[in-house]
Amino acid sequence: MLDDIDPFIGTAATSLPAAQGLAATWWWPKPQVGNTHPGATSPLGMVSACAYSGAYPTGYGLYTKNTEGVPEPMFDRVQASGFTHFQQSGTGAIRKYYNYVRVTPMVQPLDTLGQAWPLHDETAEAGYYAATLDTGIRSEITVGEKVAVHRYTFPEHRSARVVVDLSCGGLAIDHGRTVPLRAHVESTGNGRARGTVVVEGVPLSVHVEVDSPGWRQMLWHDRRLIEGGTRLDFDRIRHTTLRPFGLLFMGPTRAGQSVEVRIGFSLRGCEQARDNLHRECGGAVSAFDGVRAQTRARWRDHVGRVEVEGGSPARRRVFATSLYHSLIKPCFADDESPFWPTAGPFAFDVCTMWDIYKTQLPLLAAICPGRAGDLLESLIRVCEEEGNFPIGYRMARGADRFFRQASALAHTALADAHALGLGDLDWNWALVHMEGDLRRMYGEDFYEHGVVHPISHTLDLAYAYHCTSGVARALNDSGLADDLDARARLWTNAFDPATGLLRDSSFYEGGKWNYSFRILHDMAGRIAVAGGDDAFVTMLDQFFGRGAPRVVQPGKRPDQVVMAAGYALNRFEGLNNEPDMEAPWSYHYAGRPDRTAEVVHAALTWQFGTGPGGLPGNDDSGGLSSWYVWASLGLFPVAGQNLFLVNAPAFERATVHTGRGEFVVETSGHREAPISSDGLEQAPPPQYVRSARLNGKPLDAAHISGSDLHAGGTLHLELGPEPSGWGHRVRPPSSSDPFGTGAHP
Repeated sequence: MLDDIDPFIGTAATSLPAAQGLAATWWWPKPQVGNTHPGATSPLGMVSACAYSGAYPTGYGLYTKNTEGVPEPMFDRVQASGFTHFQQSGTGAIRKYYNYVRVTPMVQPLDTLGQAWPLHDETAEAGYYAATLDTGIRSEITVGEKVAVHRYTFPEHRSARVVVDLSCGGLAIDHGRTVPLRAHVESTGNGRARGTVVVEGVPLSVHVEVDSPGWRQMLWHDRRLIEGGTRLDFDRIRHTTLRPFGLLFMGPTRAGQSVEVRIGFSLRGCEQARDNLHRECGGAVSAFDGVRAQTRARWRDHVGRVEVEGGSPARRRVFATSLYHSLIKPCFADDESPFWPTAGPFAFDVCTMWDIYKTQLPLLAAICPGRAGDLLESLIRVCEEEGNFPIGYRMARGADRFFRQASALAHTALADAHALGLGDLDWNWALVHMEGDLRRMYGEDFYEHGVVHPISHTLDLAYAYHCTSGVARALNDSGLADDLDARARLWTNAFDPATGLLRDSSFYEGGKWNYSFRILHDMAGRIAVAGGDDAFVTMLDQFFGRGAPRVVQPGKRPDQVVMAAGYALNRFEGLNNEPDMEAPWSYHYAGRPDRTAEVVHAALTWQFGTGPGGLPGNDDSGGLSSWYVWASLGLFPVAGQNLFLVNAPAFERATVHTGRGEFVVETSGHREAPISSDGLEQAPPPQYVRSARLNGKPLDAAHISGSDLHAGGTLHLELGPEPSGWGHRVRPPSSSDPFGTGAHP
């Protein structure tokens, strides 16, 4: 699996075969690019490192800021002015940007710093990135959990240099630059230096070691060397006063000579940054190969927790890369929180939670349960320190930064963790914060009026009340649980019974159709609002474009007429956008898992591919890639309900190594996609689950509990080319129909 990963997937504008069938009717309103980067990463680690061009939004690549349609390039080709750290992974416009500590190998004078050179011979694998600058310098980077190691191989030159720019951060777009508030830099001699820059209100410290015997080292400011200087202090920096500053190491090189740069990072000072570096790099003269091997071993362990059998090489490559992308974020920096003094887990890049809570967090809970528990402990601590659970958290104080996107999302992961017995949390204390958080931000209006706009927040909050009620009832606080249940039922206030859809409102991306088919805690009641099974299925069929003509996707700079016409379709946005990513599984609740199979099969077939243009939209910190992983396994997590919906998988057999055992999804009758004479996978017709057995016993329902999956076992699915009656009678549980026994008129 490790060797199938291609970190370049998603780094360029979407380039997929022309969709056929259902998928051809879906409309893509968001940027048609994955916004990933191919840089070196460690599983859920603190550090990433990649070539830096300043492009949007990761700092790598070609494109300027884009919010819809085909992205426009900033440059003619991929280029770099150096190599930075702390990149985003697949996000869109989230206002804050990283890309700190730019390291630039040069054979030019210092005053050309910032010039970008074309890149040649780029290569990447899990934990490793390399490229050759147009100057002839071969640049390799690997990372550990809290360190980065660079290796630069120079041509012969009498004055080669490695420049560390501590003032650089952000992106080369309007309002994209990060300006440090304060800084301290110290050159301690013998290839050693350290410094701290306060960025976005956070003190980021580095300890730098350069393996360059005989080289000089100096400080520089405003691209001018400070001869004999050993210390720089900036007590107050503003946009108008910022001048670049940093460190320089300089000396002669012979052709093929390599120089190694080792950087330890910490959010708690230079001494801890040094300790982090020495712990991961050891005392060897050269640490590059050792760190690379350690990180590769970590990646092998992590991606090895899901195994698949069968499938074409292309399908396996997309699956392996999706699993890889799913395990880059959140970024953990244990014992590094600058906001509280005690040791413990600290997750500082939890963006974009409004996407990852549905798919990626359940994946972490399944295959990295320890880390999932650490994340929840970190989120509880954020709530203690800052007053509310974050909707998306960044390396900056301010847990309310993304409150417009959604409300009370952490409650879903906490409810699942409690039901599964994950982590070592003080659940009574967690419940205090869960209940208190429900009345913050939009929650106060919901508490007073039973409805809030944007109307999607009404659904968020009602769902969070339901999740919190489950925890309260399990802790024997039945009075609180009853009160929470009463407000959980207020989801009905969000819907217009005359249309069966959400009421008119504003929405964060998408429209009311996109949010009307999300999976709620009372899907039986939701279907009743729509007029029953048949009416609900008819609405879903319209939403998914069944029988509709092919649509034309937005191009570059689409005008408002084009966008308005697209939104007026009221159509599924495919996997180009995440607000309706769970909608295909809504069919399950109306007794039509065969319809789910057709939609999911169309998405897997036509919306993902190999190569840089292989993603249909922003990966959003692994939220999209986690969807692909689950869909390929024939499973979908219903976050917050300890529930998985079952569908036809894309592989003949798969094994999920959970924290407690192995859960196997095996099939009979599985049909591989045909391969054409030129070696390309062809589009097969969909397959359907005709019958199922769980641990040898017949399974008539199209769902299993999360506890079933986490405990390990075997789910055997008999597949066929035509639908059967399987999954039509027994529905997934709803709060008003907990046993899923009732069909709806």
